[in-house]
Amino acid sequence: MSAHISNERPQPDKVLTDIVDYVLNYEIKSDLAWKTAHYCLLDTLGCGFEALTYPACTKLLGPIVKGTIVPNGAKVPGTSFQLDPIQAAFNIGAIVRWLDFNDTWLAAEWGHPSDNLGGILAVADWLSRTLVAEGKPALLMKDVLDAMVRAHEIQGVLALENSFNKVGLDHVFLVKVASVAVVGRLIGLTRDELINAVSLAFVDGQALRTYRHSPNTGSRKSWAAGDATSRAVRLALIAQTGEMGYPSVLTAKTWGFYDVSFKGNEFKFQRDYGSYVMEHILFKISFPAEFHSQTAVEAAMTLHGKLKEIGKVADDIKRITIRTHEAAIRIIDKKGPLNNPADRDHCIQYMIAVPLIFGRLTAADYEDNVAADIRIDILRDKMTCVEDPQFTKDYLDPEKRSISNALTVELNDGTILDEVVVEYPIGHKRRREEGIPKLLDKFKINLARIFAEKQQQNILNTALDFDKLVNTPVNEFVDLMVV
Repeated sequence: MSAHISNERPQPDKVLTDIVDYVLNYEIKSDLAWKTAHYCLLDTLGCGFEALTYPACTKLLGPIVKGTIVPNGAKVPGTSFQLDPIQAAFNIGAIVRWLDFNDTWLAAEWGHPSDNLGGILAVADWLSRTLVAEGKPALLMKDVLDAMVRAHEIQGVLALENSFNKVGLDHVFLVKVASVAVVGRLIGLTRDELINAVSLAFVDGQALRTYRHSPNTGSRKSWAAGDATSRAVRLALIAQTGEMGYPSVLTAKTWGFYDVSFKGNEFKFQRDYGSYVMEHILFKISFPAEFHSQTAVEAAMTLHGKLKEIGKVADDIKRITIRTHEAAIRIIDKKGPLNNPADRDHCIQYMIAVPLIFGRLTAADYEDNVAADIRIDILRDKMTCVEDPQFTKDYLDPEKRSISNALTVELNDGTILDEVVVEYPIGHKRRREEGIPKLLDKFKINLARIFAEKQQQNILNTALDFDKLVNTPVNEFVDLMVV
């Protein structure tokens, strides 16, 4: 006989209520978090502007039905589109993620918390335009930065001790959870409605990591976060209608998330929600490369210079040993043919070979015309990854959060160059002072890809001034970036 199962509706799982109570009640007091959120906004928008120069990205943008314009809808920066908030979230989320150049969080799970800007900015802009049309004050950009800090924190804290990739789920699942929580707050959900909304995100079927790994690596990884943040907006709006939620979505025996998707394990938590994640976020500043390779690429650039000094080139290399951390081996240690740009920007050997040969690594270097250079694959075949247990330990240490890589190059004539070790990438908190000027340069370069000089200056006049920015209505700031 089967055991009796109570049909009494349980109280909501603590994971749900902790997220909701944080979103509704926590006061962000950290100056560092506010300041970093400002830089994060600029960098994330800039990444989107660069992506707009790639037809593979722009073909996915615009309304579901061509020609649709939504009155008081959200506008997509860098374009002329004005869309409903769900489709606008997809558009913004897709462009900021397309080139794998936005911020990164590395822990038991990986991810890119600025992916949440898709839903945040779309909803804040739509709400602002609607409020203005009703003669009411718009939301301010301070509300956007506030939501960004909270979304970063939810996604990042859930990722600290819980590996979703180990059960085959993609990290954009956490984008959906974080986005639905902060977007729900923006649209004014009650506590109960917000609990329902977050439960709906967990009860969804979740994206598999198939498109991030051999032999199926493909371009969905570039729009998956846009899909997740737009789905979050949809679920928040559904919850706003009074649609019910599922209080034990995580813990329900047999049918809950833990039993179905997490091998029966409950989530573990290293810390309470606050502003830790935004304060420690990793910026991709120098290279559009999967973050576990950032220090390896920097080391390769150094070695390119050393080879030049001694009159050698990549063809003179016999062997390269990559001393690295476990996560890098699991994600980007890749042999064999690379079939597309999405394949190449998740291959540590490719991302080392290009700078060793050319002295650079740009988004364009993942395209077919560069990849066709036979020297790249010849050099890839000479590389071996070796895990350093200390690198792995330091990667997971909350006080260090290093992403170490070390390269040793042996030449055909027997010369072994001194190993080049880089522990912290330039976008790391420990190198923030060095990195921020370069981040602002990156933003200005990306503005110039899309906007005329006068419009660039108008954007910069507001965007670079924190006090001015936070007091600017969201719709007015977005209008500065419409083409």
